[in-house]
Parts: sequence; C-alpha cells; structure tokens
Amino acid sequence: MNFSNELPNPERQEPHDASVKTQTKPGLLLGGIALGLVLVFGFWLLRSLGRLNLQMAQLSQQTAQLNRRVESAEQQSQSLAQQASQAAANAQAAAQQRDEAKQSEANSAAQTQSALQAAAAAQLQANQAEQKAEEYRKQREEELQQLQQVLGQIAETHRTALGLVMTLGEKSIRFDFDKSDIEPQYRDILNRIAGVLMTLKGYSIYVYGYTDDIGTQDYNLKLSGRRAQAVRNSLVRAGINPGLITTKGFGKSDPRAKGDAPQARAANRRVEIGIVDSRLLFEPLPEK
Repeated sequence: MNFSNELPNPERQEPHDASVKTQTKPGLLLGGIALGLVLVFGFWLLRSLGRLNLQMAQLSQQTAQLNRRVESAEQQSQSLAQQASQAAANAQAAAQQRDEAKQSEANSAAQTQSALQAAAAAQLQANQAEQKAEEYRKQREEELQQLQQVLGQIAETHRTALGLVMTLGEKSIRFDFDKSDIEPQYRDILNRIAGVLMTLKGYSIYVYGYTDDIGTQDYNLKLSGRRAQAVRNSLVRAGINPGLITTKGFGKSDPRAKGDAPQARAANRRVEIGIVDSRLLFEPLPEK
C-alpha cells in the first residue's frame, strides 16, 4: 500500500496559509474601516436626530405660543368688537335720548307758551269779570239807594250788608197785644210797599215777625210767625210772587226798645221786611 499520496506535505501547506493570511488582513482592515464609518455615521445620525427632535420640540413650543397669542388676539378682537358694538349702542341710545330731550324741551316750551297764553286769557277774563262786577255793584248800589229813598217815605228803612230792611212798627203798622191780624187801615201801606217791590228784579224778600216780652218763648215764636205770615199774605194779594217771600218768627228776641213800658212793648210788636240782592249773592254776573 502506498501511503505517500495520503500524508500531507508540510512544505506544500505553508504557502497556502501565508496566502490566506495575506488575504485576511486587508479584509479585516476594510471591515474595521466600514464599521468605524458605520459608527461615525450612526453617531452623526443620532446627533442629527437629537438636534431635529430638539428643534421639533422648540418648534412645537413656538407653535403653541403662537396659537396662544392667536387665541388671545382673537379674544381681544372679540372683546374689542363687543366694546365697539356696545359703544355704538350707547351712542345710538344717547342720540335717541338727546332727540327725546329736544322733543320734550320743545313740547315743554310749547306747553309753557300755551299756559302763558291761557293765563293771559284767564287774567283778561278775570279783569273783564271784575270790571263787570264793579259795574254791576255800582248799578245795584244806585238801585238800592233809590229804593231806600222810595221805601223810606212809606216806613222806616235802613241799609244792611245784603240790601235793605224795612221796619213795620207802631209808626206804620200797629199790632195789638196778642194779635196777628192786620187792620184795614194798614193795608194801603202794604199795597204801596208791594207796588215798589214788584218792580224789582234779582231780589229776595224776607218777612220776620216779633213780639213783646209778655208770654212764653214758645208762644211768642208762634205769634211772631203768624204776624210775618199775615204780612206775606197781604203782599201776595197785592201781586208779589209768593216764591220770592220767606217768613220766620223770632218771638220776643231782638227787642227794639228795652223795658216793660207800654210804648216799648208796642214798638217791639213789629214785622220787618228784608230785601236781599239774591242775584249778587247766588247767581252769575249778568252778561251785557
């Protein structure tokens, strides 16, 4: 058996190993360089990514700040818009109030002018009414003076604040004691008085009866009332309107003469006729 072909030859293997070793060193160098490049690139890439992330974070913060500023600006814009709208509304309300104030002032001025005109017209009417009243008083005063002169020739007559009072006592009509009848001789006096009173216009006639101091108050009140009624009846029969005459008895009150002498008691048995200007007291002034 030939073992020469099977056993390795050391001399032959050494060049082959050297060739392998020679080829392995450049590969390792290249791998190391490549790995270094990879590491450098990776480190650069990591740093770039870090810077990019930092820039992205800063950009996000800036964006958030910008958004907040935008929102604040929008809120301020809305607030300013509301304020502007409110200012416009206030200005419109102020203008409306100003117009209303001007209108109110104009109305007030017109009302004042109207009131002044009405006051002037009322003053004019008052002056005219006062003038008419004064003329009317003068006219009635003249009438009363003339009436006093005429009636004074028939019986005692004197002026009062309301008109005239005639006293029909012992010098004109005499009443007997405890009597209310009018004796025939006195009827002519009452007819003459009625003739004068019938010419009057705007007067009321009051007939008051009195007695002397003999008798009770109640009895004398009734007796004096009958005497006043008797004079009234005579005046009505003579033609006086009965609606113009009012009667009342005062009994023994208001005596004309003091004492219990017959002459004093005769003077107190009397009737008085009051003539009152009813138009001046109770009616409007006459139109002329």
